[in-house]
Formats: sequence, C-alpha cells, structure tokens
Amino acid sequence: MYTIVTGAAGFIGANLVKALNQRGLHRIVAVDNLSRAEKFRNLVDCDIADYIDKQEFLERLLAGDFDGDVDAILHQGACSDTMETDGRYMMENNYRYSLALLDWSLDQEVQFLYASSAATYGGGGLFREERQHEAPLNVYGYSKFLFDQIVRHRLASVGSSNSQVVGFRYFNVYGPRESHKERMASVAFHHYQQFRSAGKVQLFEGCDGYADGQQQRDFVYIDDVARVNLHFLDHPEKSGIFNVGTGRAQTFNELAVANVNACRALTGKEALPLAELVGQGLIEYIPFPAALRGKYQSFTQADLSKLRQAGYEQPFASVEDGVPQYVKWLNTGE
Repeated sequence: MYTIVTGAAGFIGANLVKALNQRGLHRIVAVDNLSRAEKFRNLVDCDIADYIDKQEFLERLLAGDFDGDVDAILHQGACSDTMETDGRYMMENNYRYSLALLDWSLDQEVQFLYASSAATYGGGGLFREERQHEAPLNVYGYSKFLFDQIVRHRLASVGSSNSQVVGFRYFNVYGPRESHKERMASVAFHHYQQFRSAGKVQLFEGCDGYADGQQQRDFVYIDDVARVNLHFLDHPEKSGIFNVGTGRAQTFNELAVANVNACRALTGKEALPLAELVGQGLIEYIPFPAALRGKYQSFTQADLSKLRQAGYEQPFASVEDGVPQYVKWLNTGE
C-alpha cells in the first residue's frame, strides 16, 4: 500500500515526506509539478517509491491505476501565492483538482488529509472553524474556503463512513525546505536572508491601527505542522477541519528580534532587546505596500479548541523557540 503526498517537492509536502521516512515509511508516491526544477532539492534526502507529475497522477488516479493500492493521501499541492490574480487558474488548481482527489478518496475509503489555510478567515478577528467567521480577502483564500465548504457537505452526507477527511487550516508556517517559494516564503526566511546580506531586517510600518512592526500573526514551526498531520494519520476515526497554529499571536517585532539575535548568536554576539536593535539600525521600518491594503491580515491567532478536543495535546513552539532552530538549519545549509 502506498501513501501519496501531493505538493511533495514543496515546503510542507517535503517535510511530510521526511517525517514519514523517519517513521520507517518509504512506499511514498511523490506528486508535484517540477516545471520549477529547483524544488527537487527538497526531496534529495528523502526516500520515495515513485515520482509522478501532478497532471499525470490525476489522470492515472481517475483511470483506476491506484484503486486498492493506497492507504492515505496527504494533499498539500496548491498554488499558495496570495497575490495571484488569475482566478481561473487558482480555482482549477486548488479547488477542482482537490475535489477530484476528495471524491476518489471517499469512494475508495482512503484517508484524505489536505491543506486548507488561515486565509479562509480574511480580516476577521476570530479564527474559529465556523462558517460565520470566514470571509477570505483574495482568490487564494476563496479557493481554500470553497473547498472547505464542499468537505463539510461531504462529511455530513457520508455519516458513519469509514472515510477520514481532515482539513488543516495552516497559519503562518515557517521552517526548513521553503527557499524555493521566493517572495512567498515566510517572513522568518526573508529576515534571515536580509540580515545575512544587508546586516538588518525590514518590517512594515504600522497599519490598521497597529504601531510599527506590531501587527500580529500566529507563526507556527514546520515540525509542529508535520506532527499534527501524523497525529491524524494515526487516528483515522477523526475527521473535520482544524486550525494548525500555536494559538498565540506574536508580533512581527518579536519575530525579527528572535531572528536577528539568532543570527548574532552564530558569531558569538549577545542578544539585544527591540529598542537597541532598532536604535542600531538592525531593524528598520518601511512603508506599508499600497498593493496589500485591504488584502492583508494584520492579526491572526488560531483557536485551537477543536484541535485539542480531537486529542492533539502536544505544545507548539513559540517564535523564541522555533526561529533559532530554523536559523541554525539555514546557516548549516549555506
């Protein structure tokens, strides 16, 4: 039996492949689109049974090539560019493709774990997995939102079926294997690159009533994301849509301080508080981009009530814990 990981050469997908390998699982079919060939690097230290292009995979799946041969699909493949304006492409790639995999999984009674997004919530202040709190600000968020609605309908209709369907609303994920994302990589990644190249990091000036660098996001480390996926893989009786974040909003200032101090620690320099880092020009504020106005989440914080009720009890790494681990990994990879 195979485990299929879509988006396997991407950020979260590659980390899931590695986590499965660490469990001793190697019968993994990696599905992705390698038109951007550099993504292959994310899989170099992973063991897989096969690699299939995403379009060929869907054709073969629907033709019956995998009937009876799959334990689970971890569907991470998607266009995650929040600035993408081609709605037809976004809906075909994120929504329609996912729908085909969902229906096949339900028919085959295969575990189906997929990537949703905190972008489904939009600019609201309450991040709970309920319809009334969902109002995406861009077509990426809408593609994830619409698929979540279909999942809810499917789950309601299958009732006591043996098919597990789990959607993960990832908040701001950061960590190893994301460099290929370029401008869509995490702020933590960009801070590291900025500091190593220019000796300083840049944050947006205040907006939406927040002071400079005081916008808040729920930053979640990739290792925690992988652990949540594996938890549900181990509990096929659990279905639903769940937030995956730390449950604690932290400011971009806190993120920058953790990053700069972790970089300074690499050369034996002491940690400094925010005021001193700003005063020394190691953190600076730049104007808020006009293109992001009205499309930017200035605050996110995962409500973890449903996740905890589903039995996931592990703590999540704070920015102060996760960022130094990431900086060490980035430094080792240079």
